[in-house]
This record gives sequence, C-alpha cells and structure tokens, in this order.
Amino acid sequence: MSDITGLQILSTLAPDGRLTVSLAEQTLPAPTGSQVVLRVEAAPINPSDLGLLLGSADVDHAEYGDGYLVAQMPEASMRAMASRLGEAMSVGNEGAGTVIAAGEAAEAQALLGKRVTCVPGGMYAQYRLVDARACMVLPDDATAEQGASAFVNPMTALGFVETMRAEGHKALVHTAAASNLGQML
Repeated sequence: MSDITGLQILSTLAPDGRLTVSLAEQTLPAPTGSQVVLRVEAAPINPSDLGLLLGSADVDHAEYGDGYLVAQMPEASMRAMASRLGEAMSVGNEGAGTVIAAGEAAEAQALLGKRVTCVPGGMYAQYRLVDARACMVLPDDATAEQGASAFVNPMTALGFVETMRAEGHKALVHTAAASNLGQML
C-alpha cells in the first residue's frame, strides 16, 4: 500500500499569544510491522481535547477563515502554556474507525476491515497510524460513535472510584451528573 494523505486538526500557540487552529494536510506512510491505518469515523470532544484545542483563547473575537481560526490567548494563560509555544499540536485523545491498511505482523493483519477504538492522540484527523496492540475491536453491532468514547471517561470514572476506595471514602461528589462521566459514576 502507498502513503495515505488526509486532513488533521492542529493547534499552534505563537509566542505573541495568537492561537491558530487549522486544518492541515498530513501524509501517513504505509504501515509496517504491527501498525495499522485507521480511517477515523468518530472522535468525541473531551474537556482535555478542548484544553489543547482552544485553551482559554478569546474565540468570541477570533478571526475565522477557510479551514482555520486565530484567537488571542490571555496573558495569564500564556505562562501556563509556555512549553507548547510554536508547536503545531495534533488534537483528539480518542476515537474509532475502520482499519484500512495493516503492517505485516499477525496482530495488524487480524484487524484489517474491522471497526476499532483507540486512544493514541491526534484523532481529529481523517486517518491515523496506530499500533495494532493499542486497538480494541468493537462488537459487530457497535457504531464508531458508540465506541469512540471507550477510554477517557471510563478510565476517569474508574480512577475516581478506585481512589475513593483506596482512601477509605464511602462516597464522592461529582457535580456534572448528567454528563457522560457522571452517568458512568
């Protein structure tokens, strides 16, 4: 299989505080070994995704164009984000889709044509190169939308409950009870 080209969302914070969110073309190499190429069909928007995507940028006064937005980041937020200055960062922690290409390893070949979910980061993209061992095959009757949120909220709920138990507490308070996380708790 040859290289695969598609779009991905990038978030870049400039030293002057301009945050640019853009669609950028990416070319993925053909998968090798245990790698697979996933055609991304669904990716949720988690609070951690929003933090990387937009942070506390002033989107009300942003400049919008064809495939991009530019917004100003408040000065107070710049200090906390110093480590990402000038870095074009891919967004989207988790997602699901169909494996369309696979490396030669048996675990990769076994996923060809299957709908899987994974949490490799960079899932706000049309295609993603992922290690097959990081993928979880979805049941035949599960949609990509149903499988896309299989990691972040469940692991957060588990972390809450296990920490509560380990520290000897009998209850926890979570104020967003109608959220997906709240429903899991």
